[in-house]
Amino acid sequence: MTPAVKVLEKSGIDFALATYEHDARHPAYGEEAADALGLATHEVFKTLLARLDNGCLVMALVPVSGQLDLKALARSAGARKASLAEVEEAERATGYVVGGISPLGQKKRLPVFVDASAAGLAHCHVSGGRRGLEIRLAPRDLVELLNADFASLAR
Repeated sequence: MTPAVKVLEKSGIDFALATYEHDARHPAYGEEAADALGLATHEVFKTLLARLDNGCLVMALVPVSGQLDLKALARSAGARKASLAEVEEAERATGYVVGGISPLGQKKRLPVFVDASAAGLAHCHVSGGRRGLEIRLAPRDLVELLNADFASLAR
């Protein structure tokens, strides 16, 4: 039971868990999840942390089929620049290890931006807080739980 799953259970939101055997040889965690679970890569969202030029950390959720546009994230967050957080910084801020960083149940509450492509989906998948665990839920429920904003972030 991860902190992410505990948050969802307390919320009463409809969700489902899916597990798969993590293969350390796979080069990309989100694509591994999509492959292992037979999901479309535009429905599986990776959780990325970025540092803005004002020093604040923010979280971005983008489909694994795309890449995070750091300029778009900076604009959405009201900053001029953004850069990806270092692995150690992301793990320290979230309490999760890279490849298993869930947007839910993190140690520190961060501003969150979800790629606008999620708004048109009935369901999306995000990490459940460990490698090999995915959460399926409605994007609107995810945005509400995270107090997040939809923004065009992926290219």
